[in-house]
Amino acid sequence: MTQWENAIKSIITQQMEICARNEDVAVEQIIRSLKNGLAVIPANRLHTNLTLPSIIGKGFRVKVNANIGTSFGHADLKEELEKLKVAIETQADSVMDLSTWGDLREIRKEILKNSPIPVGSVPIYSASVKAFDSKKSVIDFTEEDFINMVLSHAEDGIDFMTIHAGITNRTLQRLRNGNRILKMVSRGGAIITGWMLKNGKENPFYEHFDEILDIAHDYDVTISLGDGMRPGSIIDATDPQQIEELLEMQELVERAWGKGVQVMIEGPGHVPLNEIEANVKLMKKIGKGAPIFLLGPLPTDRGVGYDHIVGAIGGALAGYFGCDFLCYVTPSEHVSLPDIEDVREGIVASRIAATVADVAKRSKKALELEKQMAVARVNFNWEKMFELAIDSRVALEKYSKRPYDDKGCSMCGPFCAIKVTEEFTLKGT
Repeated sequence: MTQWENAIKSIITQQMEICARNEDVAVEQIIRSLKNGLAVIPANRLHTNLTLPSIIGKGFRVKVNANIGTSFGHADLKEELEKLKVAIETQADSVMDLSTWGDLREIRKEILKNSPIPVGSVPIYSASVKAFDSKKSVIDFTEEDFINMVLSHAEDGIDFMTIHAGITNRTLQRLRNGNRILKMVSRGGAIITGWMLKNGKENPFYEHFDEILDIAHDYDVTISLGDGMRPGSIIDATDPQQIEELLEMQELVERAWGKGVQVMIEGPGHVPLNEIEANVKLMKKIGKGAPIFLLGPLPTDRGVGYDHIVGAIGGALAGYFGCDFLCYVTPSEHVSLPDIEDVREGIVASRIAATVADVAKRSKKALELEKQMAVARVNFNWEKMFELAIDSRVALEKYSKRPYDDKGCSMCGPFCAIKVTEEFTLKGT
């Protein structure tokens, strides 16, 4: 049975118990959220070393995903496993293997074997790479090829999959008649759109959605409905193409629930700050409350080289308004395949955004950690401060770079406000 079906029958799974402890909530809250479709626990029954599952959804901590994977000409499995290690160290809640070069199945299996956190994937990449390796166009694959790739990813233990089933002939017509600057920036969306146009057929994701759901059910794979029509520029945000795809997703969410399959919805990455609230609330409304998964979001397109900061700004606001799952953005977004340090910086930036959102939502656990930090600061308890820091490594490095022998740090030295106040109070003057 899937986590959803277990919740319906009030059966408590090991994953539910772990999530309840990590969230500091009663397991009954986990069950209620799962059975109502308001949360998911991505946990493929074949991902046997998944020891750190996460619950994603309303009422729980905002989660962070890190994308890793190879790209054209850059297929170093050792480097990808090092990225995974960094993702675990910096407390990402999940990773996605977006590899498009090399032995994709070997890479996927090794990542799964070494990952105690949920692993996601995009099966259409595998179908497209297979076509390219056969000296064909990236859209030259059959409907059967795609279904087989979905099955292959499920058999390997993938916990959640991006499926671009919301692009139908109706949404495609919107794209043709629209006036977008950047027509499409979703790789999966562009590939499936190219396939539809070349073959003159409906989207095979949509046509064979029941078959995909059957596979997802058998392995308890969470379906992540991909936003193939997401805007790639804030100028194009919240346009008819984006909304049309979102409307299609409503039916797909209901169909997934009807098959006992866990489901969440992916959302736009490029959204101006003043439209983030509307986008999040619209996704929640149309998606029947299903968890939502946003890239960033990015409220400016001009932060190239610093897009992890841009994404953190947008992510904090999105998380506050109800986004459940933030996909990190690295400093290399839009310009390069991220290296190991990019992965670290991207995760930390998104975790800061998630923390800001949790604090603003008055999360009991988040506020307790903030209180502990305040107490550590007033007591100059550096060890505790570094323990509580979102990135302890960098915090300690900065402190050690210019050490200060007395209480305080080298920023203020003897003029430290906390120290002066302490001395003034103790003297009673």
